[in-house]
Amino acid sequence: MPTLYHAPDSRSDSIVTLIDLMGIRDRIDIVEVTIPRQDGSGSRDPRNPHPEGKVPYLVDGDDHVRERGAIITWLTDRFPEGGLGRPVGHPQRGAFVSWLFYYQGVIEPVSLLHYLGIDHPALQATFRDHHTMLARIEEALADGPFLLGQDFSAADLLCASPFIFFGEAMPMTPAVREWADRCAERMRAS
Repeated sequence: MPTLYHAPDSRSDSIVTLIDLMGIRDRIDIVEVTIPRQDGSGSRDPRNPHPEGKVPYLVDGDDHVRERGAIITWLTDRFPEGGLGRPVGHPQRGAFVSWLFYYQGVIEPVSLLHYLGIDHPALQATFRDHHTMLARIEEALADGPFLLGQDFSAADLLCASPFIFFGEAMPMTPAVREWADRCAERMRAS
């Protein structure tokens, strides 16, 4: 049985939420571990096999998966009946994995840099700026209430996470705020 290493109140919460939304909790062993926290609390748990002691971390036999986008891809491919991914061959597969990678490569770094007030032309050229990132999300939402159109997907769960976490501290356009609220409501339903 695949095992997810998880620390409550961390980035791994989104993976546990995904597992619940997909209805596969009985097919994943969830092991709660401690992690070092940014405020200095917590510690590395020797039971956690992640090379840096972080979460989420998924292990299935000899296969080890880290990073939320990769874990989401792995879970939605492994359990397509959960309905929150786009399997290989699906006409939205490219858009689905693109949003997962856009989250890791753009949304998370840009959101954190913006939140911390760090700005530099090289960072904007590499990652884009906050305004451009919001514009890309709004463009996708023009075709429906979610990133891939009418249906909520695991890409929405991941990409909305910083907007939900930071709340009002994260500047958003009205369209992005409404989308984040729709996603939060869907995730609360799990």
